[in-house]
Amino acid sequence: MGWGCAAPGPGPGPSLPGPAAAGSEATAGAGGARSPPAATTASTMPFDFRRFDIYRKVPKDLTQPTYTGAIISVCCCLFILFLFLSELTGFIATEIVNELYVDDPDKDSGGKIEVNLNISLPNLHCELVGLDIQDEMGRHEVGHIDNSMKIPLNNGEGCRFEGHFSINKVPGNFHVSTHSATAQPQNPDMTHVIHKLSFGDKLQVHNVHGAFNALEGADKLGSNPLASHDYILKIVPTVYEDMSGKQRYSYQYTVANKEYVAYSHTGRIIPAIWFRYDLSPITVKYTERRQPLYRFITSICAIIGGTFTVAGILDSCIFTASEAWKKIQLGKMQ
Repeated sequence: MGWGCAAPGPGPGPSLPGPAAAGSEATAGAGGARSPPAATTASTMPFDFRRFDIYRKVPKDLTQPTYTGAIISVCCCLFILFLFLSELTGFIATEIVNELYVDDPDKDSGGKIEVNLNISLPNLHCELVGLDIQDEMGRHEVGHIDNSMKIPLNNGEGCRFEGHFSINKVPGNFHVSTHSATAQPQNPDMTHVIHKLSFGDKLQVHNVHGAFNALEGADKLGSNPLASHDYILKIVPTVYEDMSGKQRYSYQYTVANKEYVAYSHTGRIIPAIWFRYDLSPITVKYTERRQPLYRFITSICAIIGGTFTVAGILDSCIFTASEAWKKIQLGKMQ
């Protein structure tokens, strides 16, 4: 007669393990740890970082391609490429920024300005041509010859004068005349052509357009041979700073001129070509700059995002209108 164990009731007393429970414990002891309950498994699941994805993906089987969308997409990509290349060109190229201020920029010059003069007098002998310099600091130099050269023209009948000299940073003048000649000619002819008149360093910058050689090409060959010529110059200091921070100092100038016949105290006509100058207290500064990288990136993001947004709105409007038209043709829209 066998004895059986009754199943434990729901009472508060401790339950005795049955054969199945004993078998389970034996299996757990022999094969490994016992499986945790379902609630414990859910609480120990690994953290899914994808929960932070705000750009949720739409399955491809839920999307519908259209010919209109393809055309708009291609045009959109071409438009983005065009704007990108334009922005890239602007980012690579340098821009010139100018500013004005009151100062003497070239303080290391010792109060001097370098002058380059190149002028032709086709009807005046070289031995009669001379350069005179005078200013308000008391300088009065007649027949300046340092760093100057005279080149005969027209078989010695004319002369080309090239000079490189310095002037003080005060109002004054320099003039080409026959004043330094040992003997004055009876009929001096001051008709001339100015090839170059510049001050300071030479600037060869394509993006800077200024009057650095305002008298270049001035032609007075058709004027009165005995007339004097007055060129009144207003010189403006100019600073150019490149990308490396190196500064070059030059001078722009404006010019006005008049022509008249002048007589000396003896009653003789002694013409001359006068360059009367005065300095402006305003300095013009040009600075080379390049667009910052963050501005370039911002522009590219704005181009891409704005283009795709506008193109998406346009495509959506066209698609909606097309679907509505199909429904109207099928009589499904009241």
